Amino acid sequence: MHKPILGIISPCYNEELVLNQTSMQLNTIIKDLISKNIISENSFIAFIDDGSVDNTWKIIKDNSNNFTNIKGLKLAKNVGHQNALLAGLLTYKNEADALISIDADLQDDISVIEEMISKFSQGTDVVYGVRKERKTDSFFKRNTALLFYKLMKKMRVNLVYNHADFRLCSKRVLNALEEYGEVNLFLRGIIPTIGFNQGVVYYDRLERLAGKSKYSFLKMMSFAWNGITSFSNYPLRLVTIIGFVIFFLCLIMSAYALFGLYTGNYVPGWLSTVLPMYFLGGVQLFCFGIIGEYIGKIYSEVKKRPRYFIDKKID
Repeated sequence: MHKPILGIISPCYNEELVLNQTSMQLNTIIKDLISKNIISENSFIAFIDDGSVDNTWKIIKDNSNNFTNIKGLKLAKNVGHQNALLAGLLTYKNEADALISIDADLQDDISVIEEMISKFSQGTDVVYGVRKERKTDSFFKRNTALLFYKLMKKMRVNLVYNHADFRLCSKRVLNALEEYGEVNLFLRGIIPTIGFNQGVVYYDRLERLAGKSKYSFLKMMSFAWNGITSFSNYPLRLVTIIGFVIFFLCLIMSAYALFGLYTGNYVPGWLSTVLPMYFLGGVQLFCFGIIGEYIGKIYSEVKKRPRYFIDKKID
């Protein structure tokens, strides 16, 4: 029976506090799966250093010396989580039959990796790791995440609920992923559009081993907005809807102004001047902002600048 070569891809940014523990745990799971004859002994772990400014790269180098199945990739500068993850997937896609992406904090439960491989062996090309619940998240993060998924559904964006970037992808899915040339990356939205056979495994979200999350509130908001504008033109349709609503409201206000003029119960000039000025000005700025976001994305896409550069590689 063919034993698949498995690669685990883990993007890292300033993860010196957690990386040694992560390396040991991932190495243990790889060794255990090899001993069970589930995966090939050529399976590996690859850490992607996304321009860290601490000792992350030094730890990756040390662990590659200590563990024969650990590899490393250092990017020339910080390019963000999605680009760093893509760099790892595309660099190592030809070295494995399937790649699993997972964050270095190991809040995603690695014990379900065996179930992922089982589904892959049965012909599933993409296996999503989906959280059962969010008990370890703060009240704010849990509810904003719920709002995010509801908003994405309203915006007609096809996402897997409660799935982050913990997933298994087969080689043919990764080859298809390479065909996507967009600069504004949102892998949670891109992967489901590829198709092929897809499955799910469920797990409990764990506490972070050490360190702190690199996603601030502003970064999470930016990530969510990037997902919406990358996969939905619904906000632009919203501008059109707002235009019709304003037209309707203006008709009502005009009727009210004429009624006040007829009855004499009005402040001369206030209703007809001040209210429309503030109302229309605010709505115009809102609509211009949405249109500007899409123009900015078009600007980024047409330049086709490289998404990342590889500085060093350890095999």
